[in-house]
Amino acid sequence: MSQFEPSTREEWDRFVSGHPEANFLQSWQWGDAHLAQNFRILRHKLVVDGSIGAIVLGIIKDAKRGRYLEIAGGPLVDWTDEVLVRELIEQIKTYARVHECVFIRIRPQAQHINLRVFGGRPAQMHLHAEHTSMLDVIPDEETLLERMRQQTRYEVKRAPRRDIDVRVEQSQGALERFTRMQADTAARQHFIPSSPVFLTAIMNAFGSDFSIYEAYKDGQLLNSALIISWGQEVDYFEAASTPEARKEPGAYAILWQAIQDAKTRGVTRCNFWGIAPNDNPHHRYAKVTTFKRGFGGDDVTYTHAHDFVIKPLAYTKNWIVESVRKRRRKLS
Repeated sequence: MSQFEPSTREEWDRFVSGHPEANFLQSWQWGDAHLAQNFRILRHKLVVDGSIGAIVLGIIKDAKRGRYLEIAGGPLVDWTDEVLVRELIEQIKTYARVHECVFIRIRPQAQHINLRVFGGRPAQMHLHAEHTSMLDVIPDEETLLERMRQQTRYEVKRAPRRDIDVRVEQSQGALERFTRMQADTAARQHFIPSSPVFLTAIMNAFGSDFSIYEAYKDGQLLNSALIISWGQEVDYFEAASTPEARKEPGAYAILWQAIQDAKTRGVTRCNFWGIAPNDNPHHRYAKVTTFKRGFGGDDVTYTHAHDFVIKPLAYTKNWIVESVRKRRRKLS
């Protein structure tokens, strides 16, 4: 019926371009960023009757709780074709077994997919912006402003009056400023910052599709954000701020500039990259959720990450560890 084999970048890009729901998580560049960090990756196509029926990018993660294969934002496949999906999952399992993975974690870039019928079980943890706010950036700027929350619109319009200067760079220097700022932000807000080495790998892999947006006031850097523009989507990937930024609308100015730049590039949507899945005021993302929703996007919940167990005994250890971690990180 089919064969499972590596793809070329040309084939990959051509197939992915036919899936408008796809974002950078299944891009060739995302795989390159992980290869640069010596991760092992699964980058394969499933061929049916001479044509590509599915594409999957997976990253092998080595964790103390067990090795696993992570497939975020994918696979890109017709989920209504159960025969094709089952074939694909069996092929992925074969790869996972060869590399001695404990389990496979899949989070499709689609809503309302029943992964249980294919043997999946709900994962303890989410995977990459599973709950997010998505803004259609096609309308004109006045319409976009009208759809914003009143306070958000006020802050966006206040930014020019406060002489907030937004600069867009694609340099190592700007990335180094971001990583220093993010480290300070993480210390204040109690989260683990991204590895500067890995962020450099992402910047190198995505090239001109990766930008650092910075907001300045009187020459002082207040806010910084990493923006990835890929396919039909621009992503507010990561952000950082200084204590002084609380008094100024720098973060609003950055996002508004990113939205305008997305329109110029012909991108159709802005993914604010992660919000709280409910109205729990104690959720880790509660405060940033209010900020992101203010821009007038729609809440989107992708199918929850599901695990396909390869080694049941070792997986039980993983399940216990993640259950504890989920509570400690206030993710429920």
